[in-house]
Amino acid sequence: MPGQRLQGCRSLHINEDNGRFLLLAVLIILYLLCGAAVFSAIERPSEVQAHDRWNRTLFNFSETFNISLEDLNSFLREYETAIAAGIRADALRPRWDFTGAFYFVGTVVSTIGFGMSTPVTVAGKVFLIFYGLLGCAATILFFNLFLERIITLLAVVMKAVRERRIRNSGLLPPGIRHDFSACSFPGWKPSVYHVMLILGLSAIIISCCASAMYTPVEGWAYLDSLYFCFVTFSTIGFGDLVSSQRADYEYQPLYRLANCLFILMGVCCIYSLFNVISIVIKQVLNWMLQNLCCQRCNIRSNSFPLGRRNAIRPGSRIRKGRFGIRRPPDSGDSGPCDSDTEGGGRRLSGEMISMKDLTASNKVSLALMQKQLSESANGYPRTVCGGSRHNGFSGGVGALGIMNNRLAETSNSR
Repeated sequence: MPGQRLQGCRSLHINEDNGRFLLLAVLIILYLLCGAAVFSAIERPSEVQAHDRWNRTLFNFSETFNISLEDLNSFLREYETAIAAGIRADALRPRWDFTGAFYFVGTVVSTIGFGMSTPVTVAGKVFLIFYGLLGCAATILFFNLFLERIITLLAVVMKAVRERRIRNSGLLPPGIRHDFSACSFPGWKPSVYHVMLILGLSAIIISCCASAMYTPVEGWAYLDSLYFCFVTFSTIGFGDLVSSQRADYEYQPLYRLANCLFILMGVCCIYSLFNVISIVIKQVLNWMLQNLCCQRCNIRSNSFPLGRRNAIRPGSRIRKGRFGIRRPPDSGDSGPCDSDTEGGGRRLSGEMISMKDLTASNKVSLALMQKQLSESANGYPRTVCGGSRHNGFSGGVGALGIMNNRLAETSNSR
């Protein structure tokens, strides 16, 4: 019977990347359905009440000034067209002077797209297509390069902190105190969970500081300011709240400079945080795929082959045994200079396990850990027992490639 179950699981063999893609698509659809249900339950009653109040207002205005509802609605439609062109009853700054146009192109290339200004001419719409194509691509590249450098900076800082702790504890052997250049040990990478925590705290600090500025200057409630910060920094850009839109501000040049800096820092930080969270989501998908396969076959089969050392559940390092069934690794088959390629032995980094689990499962000494930590100061991952340098895009393209190459506890196959 176990053989039949294994054969049935193999008959349903699906490429791991395709399985992860399909599972993520299903989860996103379920997530959208749940979100729609929640927002409909929360916002729909308020919408109905607002609609009723507006109808009563229109009816009272029509009765008071003896204007037909048809003429009144026609006038309101004309005013909606004027609003789209930037004309409002309240005095706002011009939308298409140089300052307003600069603010607009900033929302275009950053993909925020508030919608408070939109081109209405044919020439403007055609130019926007080509301008946005190049500008958005360049800005995404800038975000990726920022992500690469922020991970490098965090690696250097975390390495220095860890090295200081080990030196102060007196557990570091004196013989390797200043010699970290040997190729016998794999390079260390910062934990994705630590990086996610640091980026999350940074995003919170930037949002709170920006909200403290927007609340008195724009006259918003503090919660509305926090809401604006998230919508802006995440490039969602609803446009219901937009900063720096009044004609005059106290200390106007300073405020507009601070506004641009907060938006730039917030977008870069949230972009990096989103990419770190995507790595964690990928880990969860790998864990779900493994459990789905195991539940179907009732054994640890290789229907979703994880032989390339993909991210798995923390604390459950497994590897191939005979007949393709995965088993825990032996404590004696580890070596300090394993190959970094598929089939060349186990890896000591690039997997979804914490540094604590890595140390426990492989009995890595503190001396090896110190060697791994020192290599992070170089700001790039190294091949095990190799001196070749890789840039942040090796092993992948874009942000996901950067994260997979620069953080530990990630999957090496995409």
